[in-house]
Amino acid sequence: MNDNPINQSDEVMLPRPVRDSQSEMSEIVLPNDANPLGALLGGRLMHWIDLAGAMAAHRHARNYVVTAAIDHMDFWVPVHVGDLVILRSSVNRVFRTSMEVGVKVWVENYIADDCHHVGSAYLTFVAIDAAGRHVQVPAVIPETDDQRRRYDDAGRRREIRRTERERRRSNTR
Repeated sequence: MNDNPINQSDEVMLPRPVRDSQSEMSEIVLPNDANPLGALLGGRLMHWIDLAGAMAAHRHARNYVVTAAIDHMDFWVPVHVGDLVILRSSVNRVFRTSMEVGVKVWVENYIADDCHHVGSAYLTFVAIDAAGRHVQVPAVIPETDDQRRRYDDAGRRREIRRTERERRRSNTR
């Protein structure tokens, strides 16, 4: 007999620390990823950002997730064929069925032994079931000062996104 009063669905909804969602992926830039000048295509990098963000969202939600939005993206430094791209992601904050995930991108030239920040992006993912219905996501627990700052910043960004979405809707009527 199980003396634990928490059933499996309760356990799935227990808050999880940010560290449980932290993900990292690496890609070597190949000629197929680049433009004729040997620089990484921006669309390819955005695809990798989406994948890295999805990994963190999946790990946190333990469910299917879909990309709902990506915020502004700047490319700070160029990335070239042969460079190693490192993408680090984690859930910043949860809003019932959606999550903001931050992705930070680095380029490493392993021959020159240097590393530079390429850019960062914030993505919104929504958790869904197999039928495509929104499902609730467990809360996230920020544990470090940096995670708490990102948690607070995510709330402010959400309000900005909502205001901007309403403005766009009113312009289409």
